[in-house]
Amino acid sequence: MTDLTQNLPRLRDLPKAWLACIVILIALALLDPPQLPETLVFTAGALAGTAPFILFAVVAVAYVKATGAEALLAEAFKGNQIRMIVLASLAGGLSPFCSCEVIPFIAGLLAVGAPLSAVMAFWLSSPLMDPAMFTITAGAISFEFAVAKAIAAIALGAMGGFATTALMNTSVFADPLRDVATKRGCGGGHSPFSGQPLWAFWKEHSRREIFRDTALENGLFLLNWLTLAYLIESTMLAYVPAESIAGFLGGEGAGPVLLGALIGGPAYLNGYAAVPLVGELMNQGMAPGAAISFIIAGGVSCIPAAVAVWPLVKPRVFVAYIAYGFVGAVLAGLAANAWL
Repeated sequence: MTDLTQNLPRLRDLPKAWLACIVILIALALLDPPQLPETLVFTAGALAGTAPFILFAVVAVAYVKATGAEALLAEAFKGNQIRMIVLASLAGGLSPFCSCEVIPFIAGLLAVGAPLSAVMAFWLSSPLMDPAMFTITAGAISFEFAVAKAIAAIALGAMGGFATTALMNTSVFADPLRDVATKRGCGGGHSPFSGQPLWAFWKEHSRREIFRDTALENGLFLLNWLTLAYLIESTMLAYVPAESIAGFLGGEGAGPVLLGALIGGPAYLNGYAAVPLVGELMNQGMAPGAAISFIIAGGVSCIPAAVAVWPLVKPRVFVAYIAYGFVGAVLAGLAANAWL
């Protein structure tokens, strides 16, 4: 009993995704024992099928971190403002930053005078797509859907950047920044846009350690959230009738797209966990446009992405950020219905 009591705090230290997995498995064991082995087999098979995409994503992100290639992103925030917005949108959609790493990056850019319009473009596109996300999405849903989401992420960033430029003289964006010091995120001790890349990173011991640590961290992160996603997908298949999804979020027109955007914000779990769930919803009848609007709106307003914005700007700018996300999600959904 003493040993069990001493181990209880360790359960609280587990990642939330693992705790959620444990809760789901316990619930199945108690409420529907025959479903438990089916769920475990489904989850293991899904993870095995996604493993090559996970491995590629982990190695790619670790390489970018170890080489210091993030320093090249600083070039997106120099020169003509229109050029900055376009490049910032592209950089946000291609960079491997996690949400907390965006905080010191953006804080540094704002400190050296980067325009809010370009920063907003990066803010909007960054949480929606990165190399790992593209790879996972292509493997779990389809290459076409991954391309559509990447285009939507970059377009949303550009839309937000140009809209901010047009509204800079209004009260919404007057004196937009908070007068608070920002904490450093999980990216480590150096500025993410300082220094020169070293492409042959293995020549330095410290960079080899960065590669190892980044690969391990991202590998565990993806394993955590994708395991949870496939567990939820399995239970969804078992208990949620396909016709209910098709009736609620299926069909053409603006209705399902608007519903997808409205539901996506509060319902979004995690960018990686959402991918297989959205794929299964599409298999059950969710319209492509509703899927895109769900995943775009959720990516912008989910807690990790929102936390990257809230500490740095005034509330009215934060509201504009959320509004850009919703409008962009709806427009992206309508476009996806026509394309996909």
